[in-house]
Amino acid sequence: MDNNKLKTEVFSYLLLILGSALFAVGDVMFVNPYHLAPGGVYGLANVFNALWGWKISIAGVCMDIPLLIIGTIVLGPKFGVKTVISVILIPVFTFVMETLWGYAPLIHGGNVLADTQSALYYVAKDGSHVWFMPDFFLNTVVAGLIYGVAIGVIFRAGATSGGSDIISMILHKYTHISLGTLVLIVDSLISLTTLIAFEDIRLPIYSIILIFIESKIIDLVVDGLKTYKTVFIVTDKIDEVRDFIINDMERGGTCFAGTGLYQGAERKMIYVTLDRRDLVRLKSNIRRLDPDAFVNIIESSEIMGFGFKSLPESEQ
Repeated sequence: MDNNKLKTEVFSYLLLILGSALFAVGDVMFVNPYHLAPGGVYGLANVFNALWGWKISIAGVCMDIPLLIIGTIVLGPKFGVKTVISVILIPVFTFVMETLWGYAPLIHGGNVLADTQSALYYVAKDGSHVWFMPDFFLNTVVAGLIYGVAIGVIFRAGATSGGSDIISMILHKYTHISLGTLVLIVDSLISLTTLIAFEDIRLPIYSIILIFIESKIIDLVVDGLKTYKTVFIVTDKIDEVRDFIINDMERGGTCFAGTGLYQGAERKMIYVTLDRRDLVRLKSNIRRLDPDAFVNIIESSEIMGFGFKSLPESEQ
């Protein structure tokens, strides 16, 4: 292994440790005290903790490891070493947080002496219930940010957090429903357990809001701020458009020959991927280059290859 690859691997494991620690902070200090369950194994672990006092870390690892084993048997060896390490690190950091911090919320509107209509409780280290006035919105936003950064960093390290994603993958194998739809269904059902357990409609609603914020932050961490557009240009002025893209914009692309459906005439088409700034330049000049051009712009969630994001290495 050369030095550059070694540094990359060391950095990825540091990211894995950081992401796992952040996940534990978000779960213990923000999610659990508010009785939220934003999907996943640890969503269920939070419900079990509030109902029966089970430690989040113990409940989480008791679900995660069997799911990982079942997933490997059913789906084959799809889960790399880093995913296994993530499944171990998250409960370890969660156990540390539970032991040192307890389950007290970091964000709240102050403690109250007894149960009121708006109050929530957390379990203190001595086992007693401590009532506090919740600030649901602020806590949900902060929890979503922390969860999103944590899971995004774990993804950047080349791992996954396991858990309910494995259930979705197994269901996908047998139902052929899209994986994204199954993940949404599984996580939503886990969020709805809070309504059944605590009979509070606010809890699943805020859990789903947390999931939404988390997903946006994950995209931001994994893909960065840059957004790209894929542009298809059908034009008779192929040389003019080509010269502008290569010389003025200093971008590359691919040229195809195609046949029109209506008249059967052969026309050229340019395929090019641009960031937002270059797309604005192209749009402002395309009419000058060819007033009769046909332009189709498609949102691109991820671009890999020369000049963009590096192609991923095989999973370790």
